[in-house]
Amino acid sequence: MELAHAVSERGELVLRRRDDEALELRVNGVFVMDDQETSSEELLASAALETVRHPDRVLVGGLGLGYTVRALLTDDRLGEVVVAEIEPDLVAWMRAGLVPSVLDDPRVAVVVGDVRTVVADLPDASVDAILLDVDNGPDFLVYNENSAIYTSGFLATCHAKLRAGGVLTVWSSSASPALESAVEAVFGACDVKPVPVRLQGRDELYYVYQGSS
Repeated sequence: MELAHAVSERGELVLRRRDDEALELRVNGVFVMDDQETSSEELLASAALETVRHPDRVLVGGLGLGYTVRALLTDDRLGEVVVAEIEPDLVAWMRAGLVPSVLDDPRVAVVVGDVRTVVADLPDASVDAILLDVDNGPDFLVYNENSAIYTSGFLATCHAKLRAGGVLTVWSSSASPALESAVEAVFGACDVKPVPVRLQGRDELYYVYQGSS
């Protein structure tokens, strides 16, 4: 059952309730996420929190259904979570209660805009972690312009915005040697975490790539 529908310059967004009662988000007809299998979004958060000694200020690229932000908010050390979300309708659906909201926590600030611009506008050495879950990964893009997110150029921008001891964590729906190499080139090393998931009756592997400053 379709709960909400919107069209932006990047294409079509659909929020639907599946027959199995899962809440599902699709972009341009492509499955992006649901609320049934959230372990990789949660790992994206926990991997950063376990690495950073003082995660006071964190930037998340991509609001989605809110599970990465929700996992971050369980940590009392967090002072602020800045969420960069390019689709205003997705933010509006969460504010309207169509998606369980993480936006009423006073530690959360939402910026509607391209994550590349939001990160570039940050002062250098101003955040403790950057978590990117903007697309399905470099090899299965929903929005082609997001390819720039996975390049060494943007990863270097992220590196410059991190405080000493900070971490960049990137989600991908598939293994990407190119992304691993790009993170390694910028950060000196890349920690790759495969995440086994059960996705609508199929066993799959998602991946989390991490570099530390």
